[in-house]
Amino acid sequence: MKITKIKLTDLKRPERNVRMHTDKQIAEFKRSVIKFDQIRPIVVDENYTILCGNGLYDTLLALGRETADCFIKEGLSENDKKKLMLADNRIFSLGTDDLDAFDAIIQSLEGDLDIPGYDDELLQSLIAESSEITEQLTEYGTIDPEDVHSIREAGQRYEAQIQTVAAPREAGQDPAPPQEERPCVVCPKCGETLWL
Repeated sequence: MKITKIKLTDLKRPERNVRMHTDKQIAEFKRSVIKFDQIRPIVVDENYTILCGNGLYDTLLALGRETADCFIKEGLSENDKKKLMLADNRIFSLGTDDLDAFDAIIQSLEGDLDIPGYDDELLQSLIAESSEITEQLTEYGTIDPEDVHSIREAGQRYEAQIQTVAAPREAGQDPAPPQEERPCVVCPKCGETLWL
C-alpha cells in the first residue's frame, strides 16, 4: 500500500457521508492525533474525494494541519466507491470487545489511563478495588439525617392537610371549600398546598 502526502485543501468531502461526527468524537480524535499522530491513511479516489476517513480529515483540519497521509484507491466504479464507504463504517461496528482482555490491558497500565476515546472516571471505576466499590455501593441511596427530618415534617404536614379534607367527608359533610373553590395539590415533599 503506497501512502501519499496530500494537502488537506486538495481533498474533497464526498457528496454524502453516512457517519456523523459529533463534537465529542472530534475532540477525542484530536486527543488521539496529538498523542499518537496520524496512524491510518485517509482513503481517497483518484479525484481526491474522501472514501474513508472523513472524521480524521475534520480532525486534521481542526488541528491546523496542512497535509494528510492518504491512500489513493483507483479504478473503483461509482457504485463500488459508495459500497466501500458503507462497508468501512459498518464493518468496524460489527466487532465486540473482549472484556477480559480489556480489563487485563487496563490493569496493566497501572493507573496511566490517559486514553483517547475513554472517560478517565469510567476507567478508574473499572480498576477500583472491590472494597472501594463495596463502600460506594453501601453509601448509594442513603439520605442525609437533616433531609430525613425535613421529609418527615413535610409528610406530617401533608397528612394533616389530608385529614382536614377527609374527616368531614367521612362524617358525611362537605369539607370547607379551599380558597374560592379552586382545586389544589399538596406537595408530598414539603407539605405545602399549591392552588391551581
